Amino acid sequence: MATSAHEQAARAGTDGPDARRRCRRASGYGLVALVAAGLVLTGMPSVASAQPSGAAQQAPTSAAPDGETTTDTPALVTGLDEKADGSVSPAQAARSYLGSRKARFHIPDPAATLRSAGTESTDGQEVVRLQQRYRGVDVLGGEYVVRMTRSGSERTVTGTSGRYYTDLDLDTVTPAVSEKVAVQRAVAAVAGRPGGLLRKDTPETLSSFSGESQGVAILPQGDGVLARHVTVTGVGADGLPVKQEVYVDGAGGFPVLQYSAIKTFGAPAGDPAAAVAAGTGTTAEAAEVAATTTPGSVVGTGVRYDGETVDLGLYQAGPDTPFQLIDYTRRAADKPFEGPLIKTYDANGASAASASGRWPSQATIGESATADLGQGFTDSGMVDAHWAAGQVYDYYKDTFGRAGLDGHDGYINSIVGVTSNGGPYNNAFWDGTKMVYGKGGGDFRTFSADTDVVGHEMTHGVVEHTANLVYVGQSGAMNEALADYFGNAIDLEANGVSMDDPDAALLGEDLCTTLAPRDCALRDLNDGATTFADFVGAGISGDNGGVHLNSTIFSGALWDIRERLGAELADQVVYRALSAYMTPLDDFLAGRAAVVAAAQELGATKAQLKIVNGAFDAHGIVAGWEKTLGIDSDLLVADVNVGDTGVGAGGGRYAVSRSNEDGSEPYSVWLGRTDGKGRPELVSGNNGSFNVYAATDGKTVAWAEYTGSDILMRARAVTGGVTKTVQFSHNGPVGGLAVDGDLMVRTVTDYTTGTQHVNWANLKTGETGLVDSGTPAQSTALPSVKDGKIAYVKLWYAADGPRLGVEVFDTVAGTKTLMPMDYATVMGVGQTALTDDGVVWIEDDDITDAGQAAVRTASFDGTHPVTLVPETPASTLYPYSLTASGTAVTITSLPQATSWANETLPKLYQVAVDGKKAPQRMSCSRGEQLFAAADEGQRVLWLDGTTSHTNLVKRDRPVGTC
Repeated sequence: MATSAHEQAARAGTDGPDARRRCRRASGYGLVALVAAGLVLTGMPSVASAQPSGAAQQAPTSAAPDGETTTDTPALVTGLDEKADGSVSPAQAARSYLGSRKARFHIPDPAATLRSAGTESTDGQEVVRLQQRYRGVDVLGGEYVVRMTRSGSERTVTGTSGRYYTDLDLDTVTPAVSEKVAVQRAVAAVAGRPGGLLRKDTPETLSSFSGESQGVAILPQGDGVLARHVTVTGVGADGLPVKQEVYVDGAGGFPVLQYSAIKTFGAPAGDPAAAVAAGTGTTAEAAEVAATTTPGSVVGTGVRYDGETVDLGLYQAGPDTPFQLIDYTRRAADKPFEGPLIKTYDANGASAASASGRWPSQATIGESATADLGQGFTDSGMVDAHWAAGQVYDYYKDTFGRAGLDGHDGYINSIVGVTSNGGPYNNAFWDGTKMVYGKGGGDFRTFSADTDVVGHEMTHGVVEHTANLVYVGQSGAMNEALADYFGNAIDLEANGVSMDDPDAALLGEDLCTTLAPRDCALRDLNDGATTFADFVGAGISGDNGGVHLNSTIFSGALWDIRERLGAELADQVVYRALSAYMTPLDDFLAGRAAVVAAAQELGATKAQLKIVNGAFDAHGIVAGWEKTLGIDSDLLVADVNVGDTGVGAGGGRYAVSRSNEDGSEPYSVWLGRTDGKGRPELVSGNNGSFNVYAATDGKTVAWAEYTGSDILMRARAVTGGVTKTVQFSHNGPVGGLAVDGDLMVRTVTDYTTGTQHVNWANLKTGETGLVDSGTPAQSTALPSVKDGKIAYVKLWYAADGPRLGVEVFDTVAGTKTLMPMDYATVMGVGQTALTDDGVVWIEDDDITDAGQAAVRTASFDGTHPVTLVPETPASTLYPYSLTASGTAVTITSLPQATSWANETLPKLYQVAVDGKKAPQRMSCSRGEQLFAAADEGQRVLWLDGTTSHTNLVKRDRPVGTC
């Protein structure tokens, strides 16, 4: 079982050009399941598309003063003119107002169920955000906004919007699963069960992750899902930072949701300024920073990458001391300790991983001997980063009256020149406290060299402190779209570029050293992308559910609005929609409603509103757009509403985990016929546990059952009978589960050492064992089983370094046989599969290519080796995982991602076991094709994400070419 090629990149928060190539090397995958409640992500349920009960999304609604709604809290109400208490705080007034109109809003006891999540007050307008709480626990995405005006002591409510979940009904808000178990399982989910290729550096990668509990949360699915929230950090196999927000079901202990907290474009520990900026500094430290920085404000100069000489705010502590890249020139002379402070740091070669959520120890504030910064500051990108940060601040302050990213003039910190394992890091990201820019290299400059990149990353900070759109699926795509829109707007304004310029809509176009802008740009807001033709069917594991892949659908509509309405009005409308209407789990349709409502509020004429609506229509953001997406395969199960738990098939049967319609129910295993006849049968029982990773050979069905304290292995005959509990010799997070005859195999992982071990059990005799020594001296993973034989990938250590190979263990004869390959030079080995006559595996001998790998086979004794798919530079096949019947091998290919598109998502190819025919496409459906499971002959089943739902589908033979 393996997920998408883009997963490691998505976890690390990468979307730059190098990341698109590097993600081919992803070696692990996580237990990504539900996003929270609502909007259906491609590939799995999400926080963003199918509306959950109790949180109805609707068109802008005008409510009469005494108007009543249905039993749900209205998602958007405009046109109000109703008095609120002007003698109390905005939050108190908002809560009191909602409580006085229960017939309309259906919010019981707002004082107890809504806590203040922040208020923005500008020019007599107040926007109050209220976080929903259920019995004292925050509800993910449950946020309601009240918009008011204030004149003297008078306060008036003008509208409301957001999500308040009225159907929550939980027996307890105390999780059965302990915090310790939740952290362990969250780390296991992110570090990943074996998938893709086992590499020689896998143990070091797996042991680098750690988790920190963030408390308890409620996922708003159905009656509500109680979960423990864990933040997992570490370093991916590619050396890039990983920071995942993971939600572990509070009863079953299964990770049901995870998404990246690092938002990409594509001060040293102990420094008081760094501590305050990160939200950890004390008031005394803040005063210390202010006191030590205020006396020496200086205006210096620097040269940007484009050759322009610009003024830079600097700081000099005293005579003969260096000039530091600390800018507080925007502070008023009579208030030297109030206002923005912009600081730019030099990473001094630190890795991107060490700069995510913390400050690398070697990072230092930028310093120059003179106030005129030299060429080194230009080449490093420090001049551009420092100057552009000021431009972004000025844009938000002058255009909207916004005081910095957080609205309260919090410190603005940037760190420039981070690397990837010492080499170029062609990307940038916002980590929740600061902007981080890659060093660049080769064809790319440092990523601070383009103002729209700086504006993009800093806008992620603005989004985080306003609508805080969850960074996954459609809400995540809107997060990216808004960062792109404002980043582009700031770039055009700061550099004096007209919207009429043919390259005006490009982002990242100035990053390349040799390529023309249009060839260099990472995205184009004027690319014409629509939900109908261009929506990319990616699951959460692919780019966090398409946050970059689908962003230009929404940002393209915004760009069209800006082009036709003009920058002045369009920017005000979009910012008002973000700051006063949108809430964390909004999808494209809710985003459209917010923009339209904001335009109405700001006095747009009928003709102007027609332009706004027309732009969204043109980009396909209309009700029912998902129905236009089709598949060329046979549908077996629609909306399985689970993610990353795999599919099992064999002997004319399939086994798959399912949840209920809203995704709130713990997963159960269902068994069905692969020809689609008959009704699926519930085999695990709907017992409150999470029953996952189902496998079947057509005679036996096996699965793992996650409870709050244990992970139990279960097995039952397909025809019925008693369900057995299989006692393996080792315990731990489960992966690579397979069954054939009396043999059941799985991979267990020791995250303290990073080693993996293939564990086997004889269902008939009860005998169990490992195929290896069970010590850190060996790792085994990616197993397959057939006719008493177990094949697996093996990593061991010789005197001169690690070795990789494929081994076959004959449990009857008691023999082990290594397959023929150069164990010392092979760099990665992927999934194994057993056929009637031998074993098949993926082999990567050259990690410097574009991601190609070979598919090889040999007889059980290692003779008759055959290359089914060669690893050549000309190959268009990028094997990541495979599955096999007795006659055919189906390969999950991850195309070289030179651009994000449906074509770059995982696709299935099939080749005969003798390799005499060229690989053929299994399906031409546009979206992700994951968890392929071979049945008999050429029939293959998989989870398809094309339609923005998770569907179990099958084809009986390849489609051929697409």
